[in-house]
Amino acid sequence: MPDQPLPDDAPQQPGAAQPDPFDEPPYASAPTSARAVTLTVSMLLSAILFAVLLVVPTAYAVSSPGPTRDVLGKDNGKPLISISGAKTYPSTGELHLTTVSATGGPGYPSTPLRVLQGWASPWSVVQPREVLFPQEETREQIDSENTQQMVSSQENASVAALTELGYEVPATLTVAGTVEGSNAAGVVEKGDIILALDGTELPDYQSLLDGLGEVEAGDTITLTVRRNNAEKDLQIVTGTKDDGSAMIGVYIDPTFDMPVDITISIDGIGGPSAGTMFALGIIDKMTKEDEADGVVIAGTGTMDVSGEVGAIGGIRQKLEGARRDGATWFLAPASNCDEVVGHIPDGLHVARIATLHEAREAMTAIGAGKGSTLATCSAG
Repeated sequence: MPDQPLPDDAPQQPGAAQPDPFDEPPYASAPTSARAVTLTVSMLLSAILFAVLLVVPTAYAVSSPGPTRDVLGKDNGKPLISISGAKTYPSTGELHLTTVSATGGPGYPSTPLRVLQGWASPWSVVQPREVLFPQEETREQIDSENTQQMVSSQENASVAALTELGYEVPATLTVAGTVEGSNAAGVVEKGDIILALDGTELPDYQSLLDGLGEVEAGDTITLTVRRNNAEKDLQIVTGTKDDGSAMIGVYIDPTFDMPVDITISIDGIGGPSAGTMFALGIIDKMTKEDEADGVVIAGTGTMDVSGEVGAIGGIRQKLEGARRDGATWFLAPASNCDEVVGHIPDGLHVARIATLHEAREAMTAIGAGKGSTLATCSAG
């Protein structure tokens, strides 16, 4: 006779083996093992796929908002801008240089996961690697170029800031080469030191720029140079720059005799785009007025010794980086305005600048609560 199930309240027979209520019935063991194997394999494959996403390089470069630094503050415990030989003043505001973090170059590959994150972010840009990084350059070459550009931007910013403040910055104007196809080619030689333009001495770089400002494109000028310890007068027909102004057709490597000792110390950042903010930081420190007056102002732009603000890359990423780090105002190069329109983060205001003088006036207006009077980037 087959065994009959005992009722729950039935007395147990002495010595009889009783079933464990926590044991699964025998018929469940086979399907559970199959599910366990499937789950284990799936988890293993997912782990492998995730590991691949983390380490396998792709052919893309990803640009994202990078860190910002307050040029009026400290870097690694010491002032980012140090000045001796002139009186300096405290500041209550902040002037943030902005950066772009990029992967995809030599030594910094973009993984599939990084690319996916870039595509998902409205503030990141994903593009073929060769668009951003020259294929033939090594990581060491790129790092070296960025360092050289940073050093040059610091010197340009220092000269431009001192000139804006009314200092004379003597310079030796050495010819580094000539523009191919210009009238200066074959007339001016590398190593010539430019002394005068049409009989007017050129004690600094600004004097040369001022002199050229009085010349029309196509005019014949007399350039006095020192060559092999002898002075020579060279006749040159000026060329035309993109803006229609006159140019000599030479590349100049100026050596400046700085009237004030300015040191800029910053690690981990390269390239030329911080020049404008360096110059503003120097001006703010060397003037009694507290221009920024408690406001966090960010910005970007290259700076040449004449005070011209130049275009940079990654403006959209820099706008978001500025907002993320607490800036309420952003100084944008006028030549980048077409990339700014329609891409300004909420809570951030943009002022358009083309020169260091305009940037200084914008900084002062923002600190005084008059930022609404400033020109901004607009469509068209």
